[in-house]
Amino acid sequence: MSANAPHLRIGTRGSALALAQSGWIAGELSRLHPGLTVEFVTITTKGDRILDRALSQVGGKGLFVTEIENALLAGEIDLAVHSLKDVPTEQPPGLILAAFPPREDPRDVLVSRNDRRLADLPPGAVIATSSLRRTAQLRHARPDLQFTPIRGNVDTRIRKMRLGQADAVVLAAAGLIRLGRTEWIAEHLDPDVCLPAAGQGILCLEARADDGATRELLAGLDCRDSRICAEAERHVIAALGGSCQVPMGVLAEANDGTLRIRAMVSDLQGDKLLRTSGDTPEAVVAQLREMGADELLGRN
Repeated sequence: MSANAPHLRIGTRGSALALAQSGWIAGELSRLHPGLTVEFVTITTKGDRILDRALSQVGGKGLFVTEIENALLAGEIDLAVHSLKDVPTEQPPGLILAAFPPREDPRDVLVSRNDRRLADLPPGAVIATSSLRRTAQLRHARPDLQFTPIRGNVDTRIRKMRLGQADAVVLAAAGLIRLGRTEWIAEHLDPDVCLPAAGQGILCLEARADDGATRELLAGLDCRDSRICAEAERHVIAALGGSCQVPMGVLAEANDGTLRIRAMVSDLQGDKLLRTSGDTPEAVVAQLREMGADELLGRN
């Protein structure tokens, strides 16, 4: 990269949401660094190719990032833009999460036919989601509802729902906001009902650890509160040894120097659902273990 005319190759998935997120990052970097030029490199990941099975059935960890990280390590791109919730808690050697821009709304939302809210769905209504975390929590709140798996990008999921495959679909608020589709939202789900995935709503910019020039360009996009919350949420997941086969949610909120962390672990049916909160990741993990989280996580 020339110091006189900086040029960045941004690795991104090819979905409309991924491209919107990468485009926003490019715009912010161009605003911070006039004269910067940006090139998008679209990379197809394993998670993009496998659409006939739930992610929990094909491994989950790194399904949307591994190919992009390989391109980064190979020097084919200069940075990767990820949704943090897709990024495993352990980084490959040689890579670093260089910046966490300001967080978007972390909540889950309900998109439904006739704009019905969760409480207004009739008994037996079908909610489409392939997330074990969302299914367990919503089943706990409404055991009378039915759930069906769904894959694909945001438009695909909503189209399937509207064509009659389900009465409602659960999505991340951040994705609809970034796509400019907030009018589709029937309800923002209270985190006390449906706690989001760790890192939901946070973008992260990954770079090579030895690429000082790129890291310097990205530094201006790093938000202190986003980083604090991201690291706290990922600490909880890593300490519990969470996997995509166990429903887990965690949300950290930083306000005026204080940190509030809410976390949950559940069995697949939502019958035994553990919730707690605290001001440090260590406290939250200890409380969940005291409540029996290790049994749910398969460590009897």
